[in-house]
Amino acid sequence: MTGSDDELFRFPCEFPIKVMGRESDQFRSLTRAIVERHAGPLEATKINERPSAKGNFLALTYTIEAQSRAQLDAIYQDLTSSGVVLVAL
Repeated sequence: MTGSDDELFRFPCEFPIKVMGRESDQFRSLTRAIVERHAGPLEATKINERPSAKGNFLALTYTIEAQSRAQLDAIYQDLTSSGVVLVAL
């Protein structure tokens, strides 16, 4: 990321983090734990689930109160290196 990328966001701000992976309780619990480690506890209303048509995959959106670009980078790094996340947006 370059310095100009920070200008796109005014922190703190609400920020949706989308993750996709295979449908499982482990996927849900691990991704939520990662996000909450960096952003604090999330209310159920800040988590949206969308299963795939056949139910094999799950898309989760965690809406957090982002404090900085460094915080977001750390969340994405942990999510992508978790081994259960196929895509993080």
